[in-house]
Amino acid sequence: MSTRFLRHFFEPRTIAVIGASEKSDSLGGMVIRNLLEGEFPGTLWAVNPKGYDSVHGQAAFSRVSQLPEVPDLAVICSPVATVPGRIARLGSFGCRAALVLSGGSHLDEARDGKASIRSRMLDAARASGIRVLGPECMGLIVPGRRLNASYANQTIKRGKVAYLGQSGMLGTAMIDWAAGRGVGFSHLITLGDSVDVMLPDLLDYINQYSPTQAILLHLEKVMDAQHFMTALRDASRNRLVLAIKSGRTPQSDLTGLPPTPGIANRDQVFDAAFSRAGVVRVHDSDELFDALMTLSRMKPLRGDRLAIVSNGLGPAMLAIDKLIHAGGKLADFSEETRDALNRGNFDMSKPGENPVDLGGNATPEKLVDALEIVAADPGVDAVLVVHAPTRLAPSKVTAQALVANRKRFRRNLLTSFMGLEEAFSARHECNLAGIPTYVSPEQAVKAFMHMVDYQRVQALLQETPPSLPFSTTREIRARCRKLIETVKAEGRETLTHSETARVLEAYGIAVAPSRYVATPEEGAEAAAAFEGAMALKVIHEGNCRPFRYRKHPHRLSAGLLQDLRTPEQVAEGVTLLGDKVAEKYPAFEVREYCLQPMQRGKHSMQVCAGITRDPVFGPVIVFGIGGYKVNILADRQVALPPLNMRLAEDMVERTHVARLIHEHSGDPHRDIDRLCQLLVKLSQMASDLVELRGLEINPLLLNRDEMVAVDFAMDLGQPARFAILPYPEELREWVTLKNGWEVEVRPIRAEDAPLITRFHEQLSEESIRFRYFHNKADLTQRDLSILSHINYDRQMAFIAEHLREDGGKEMLGVVRVWNDPDNIRTEFSVIIRDDLQGLGIGSLLMNKMIDYCRSIGTLEMIGKIMVDNHPMRALMKHLGFRQRYNMEEQVVDAVLRLNEPESEWQRHRLESLPD
Repeated sequence: MSTRFLRHFFEPRTIAVIGASEKSDSLGGMVIRNLLEGEFPGTLWAVNPKGYDSVHGQAAFSRVSQLPEVPDLAVICSPVATVPGRIARLGSFGCRAALVLSGGSHLDEARDGKASIRSRMLDAARASGIRVLGPECMGLIVPGRRLNASYANQTIKRGKVAYLGQSGMLGTAMIDWAAGRGVGFSHLITLGDSVDVMLPDLLDYINQYSPTQAILLHLEKVMDAQHFMTALRDASRNRLVLAIKSGRTPQSDLTGLPPTPGIANRDQVFDAAFSRAGVVRVHDSDELFDALMTLSRMKPLRGDRLAIVSNGLGPAMLAIDKLIHAGGKLADFSEETRDALNRGNFDMSKPGENPVDLGGNATPEKLVDALEIVAADPGVDAVLVVHAPTRLAPSKVTAQALVANRKRFRRNLLTSFMGLEEAFSARHECNLAGIPTYVSPEQAVKAFMHMVDYQRVQALLQETPPSLPFSTTREIRARCRKLIETVKAEGRETLTHSETARVLEAYGIAVAPSRYVATPEEGAEAAAAFEGAMALKVIHEGNCRPFRYRKHPHRLSAGLLQDLRTPEQVAEGVTLLGDKVAEKYPAFEVREYCLQPMQRGKHSMQVCAGITRDPVFGPVIVFGIGGYKVNILADRQVALPPLNMRLAEDMVERTHVARLIHEHSGDPHRDIDRLCQLLVKLSQMASDLVELRGLEINPLLLNRDEMVAVDFAMDLGQPARFAILPYPEELREWVTLKNGWEVEVRPIRAEDAPLITRFHEQLSEESIRFRYFHNKADLTQRDLSILSHINYDRQMAFIAEHLREDGGKEMLGVVRVWNDPDNIRTEFSVIIRDDLQGLGIGSLLMNKMIDYCRSIGTLEMIGKIMVDNHPMRALMKHLGFRQRYNMEEQVVDAVLRLNEPESEWQRHRLESLPD
């Protein structure tokens, strides 16, 4: 995870093209011609072993060592078998960036006693630290710097959209699509099957150093989910990010990874990842540009209510069908809007209703008047104009009328001019004016729903959730971890039913009353504890694993007896089930029998919830309909932990479970809230118990009185690597201040937004000015989101929290750091409540942060302090920071070395960073 040396790819002063040739069909020839035709402003050299004096007028050399100086960038176009040696020689020569366009079908084959070409490329790169982009990439294009180091067959316009892709051929097609739509790029890069520089590295670089407004991503696979999610979430907070991914079905998935237990199609996990990162996902290339046009030109929506104004009812109905099918809403007009439309002398097929069909006799003026009325309705979030050409309203004239009167419309406007020849000029008029326009009504509705989805995922990214309903204690975590250690010490990967029940109960998840027995005699004795009918289940290795029945759901009941009523029947059942296991599964040892009362009579709903582990994204929370229906209804939704109540609610509302609850429950809010609490508890469990590989609760019974887990299974694996780092519980500690207060110092969490608000209200104007360098009276929702929603992979914030006598909590101070992607330097800020100065809170928080940053290998900590902030300057001096006046910014820079560089590139980066 690093942007180390990446600027050499994007800002080279000198480029060496290795394998350059004047042959029209050679890769090196195409690259050097593109560089020349793009008027690259730096120096170009050609490297070719045939000893040319020049190639296309540029100086040529036989080998890299003959170059007059070390090139900033080397573009390798020679046969792929030679590439590992080329990289090794370039690295030893001092080159820091190599772009490998060469490729082939035998990159992963070991031949002639040598490792694969890919392995040797990576080994050569690591030996010298040279960064390698490729092999099999199309190259990179930066129009703003007149850099076209690619084999693309046409130039691209300069713009503010960055395209980052993993397919070279799709990259060349993207250039052609963009040219046809007038889209320009700030960067266009394809990675191919890169051995070193990965997509998250490029995302980090673009996010840090580029003026890009939007990023288009094409994905085929993700190698490091944590790095990917960190970079993606950082980028989407600052820019519009759209993603398209191939390999959406098992048949087109080329990764060769094993399936995710409990999830039929792993593409669901990508959906969850994109949603969690605030990214809009599209499914084809045309849709990608439609979404880009919509999202870059429309103002933020307030909701998902669409109004339609058309000159024909048929096309409007097509738009409505698409809207409802996609999950959008047709706006309901207010009485004022209905009255205004009815008074407007419009010839409507459905007077006063949505859609507003003005008929084939509508003139452009009538269309504009109706549109103004509809766009003023507070219940409308956007308006779609659907138009087909008529003699009274030619397409181009109608488009010109819309453009001329656009300031009269108070809502976002989308247009669909249907047709080809005449409609083309109308769409061109709208494009020039920045009004989103589409060929068909369905296409326009799909683009509108992209905006709806974008608003939803961005809201989830920035929302400040309510307090967590459940928080584990050190005792709970220790107890469950000890149980897991005992299971592993016995050589087991699965927990028994009774052991899983203990874990669930520890996390506040109610389980059905159960008695666990080993013999018929114990079964008869346990039956006396229950009244009425009972169920008996045998527990063995075959049914202790979660999601094991994925292809055979009928096996859920294979080891189950129901409606047992007497101790004698229970004893006979123990014998019967034991014999059945011995006969059918002789390799499985019976571990125990579970006896429960039958769960009937309360109109319960069966749901399924649990934790599974994806081979790329790690732990995943699953939820949906339970019982035998799990594989039939295809209802299972997934989400990446950690979850809060808002994220859990978003997950629940996407299932059939939520629809059934809203339709049949006497108290839907209560039932949805119970399920959200359950999912948050499962998320906490996944975060606390990192060796937990899978947990399935199925069925979980939900009724008006309770929510209870009836059947469940849990297994273990290697410690998990999370795609999104969970809350670092291990960093919490308790200290006593000089005034005797017991204070907890802990990492901040998203649920702390109310604490931050109250803390800010207690700060003086001077303290706020010292922290923000200007007066900031109130915190906006976005401010609170940025301050409380932190990415523990890149940021850290510790707060000092005190429990008041009335049971409420108060925040005393906070320290924050922001790490660069290479973990070279971190910038800090610290602020303490004015009425608590002198208690040592500032030193306490700063020392906590310094120790933390040292432990993760950060090299240097820096902070900017206002000149008149004398208490802070005194604290920095006490902590050992070097201080010097920054003339340019007129502040004092406080710098503390935390760790010494371990490599030359770290030393170089540290020395090159501005002080």
